[in-house]
Amino acid sequence: MSYQHRTIVVDGLTTHFLEAGQGDPVVLLHGGEFGVSAEIGWERIILALAERYRVLAPDMLGFGDSAKVVDFTDGRGMRIRHIARFCALLGIDSTHFVGNSMGAINLLVDMTSESPVLPVRSAVTICGGGEIQKNRHTTALYEYDATYEAMRAIVEALFFDPAYPADEAYVQRRYDSSIAPGAWESLAAARFRRPGLDAPSTPSSKRAYERIDVPVLVVEGAGDKLLPPGWAAEIAEQITNGRSAVIQNAGHCPQIEQPDATAELLLAFFAEQTQNRTDTA
Repeated sequence: MSYQHRTIVVDGLTTHFLEAGQGDPVVLLHGGEFGVSAEIGWERIILALAERYRVLAPDMLGFGDSAKVVDFTDGRGMRIRHIARFCALLGIDSTHFVGNSMGAINLLVDMTSESPVLPVRSAVTICGGGEIQKNRHTTALYEYDATYEAMRAIVEALFFDPAYPADEAYVQRRYDSSIAPGAWESLAAARFRRPGLDAPSTPSSKRAYERIDVPVLVVEGAGDKLLPPGWAAEIAEQITNGRSAVIQNAGHCPQIEQPDATAELLLAFFAEQTQNRTDTA
């Protein structure tokens, strides 16, 4: 089995996505670092999930082979609404969602809003939603200057295993993705601000978690360099049907660094939700 590359037009915007498997849908939302895409973010786990589910992994706006557009007043909201329309066009009215980093934050922002738009049946948020630490690793993520060595610093920030930033081919792949036409510009533009304005704060973990009415699994990488230890449990405790898990020997992207452990965790969580629906039917 392999995943397929597909493209559709969502409200006039080219949207590339990966698809594999059959059955109940699972939608994967990648992170927001320079150079990421659906394929880079999910290629090591998508086929394991596709053995039981129909898995779709879109390139969010500004990333991969999707349209390079930016909304300067509501960039996050635009990406969330785009994914909602993506699901609608594919006939998905209820799905398991999995988000990593920015993708996880987008899920939490929508689910805790007054009017959620995503068709969430259950959600897994991986390394996204806690209070981002201010250190050299976050500086590497936010101040990327489109050079190869700066991409190596991003890779170092993302992974627990030092083999990743030492892997020249892997760094090169992410670097090439980051300088594809419009890729750097669309992400850098989202950070523009008018002269004289203070720099925006990093995403906060304070949200109206009591509004979430679906099961949520909050996943932490034990070696995450960007988030403090224990953040996942703190968030999960605020969600009515929330729980947390920690994946050992993983940084900010456990689905890349520890794909087998991550897939096992997700499949067990999804299966439980299916069983609960059957029991209450």
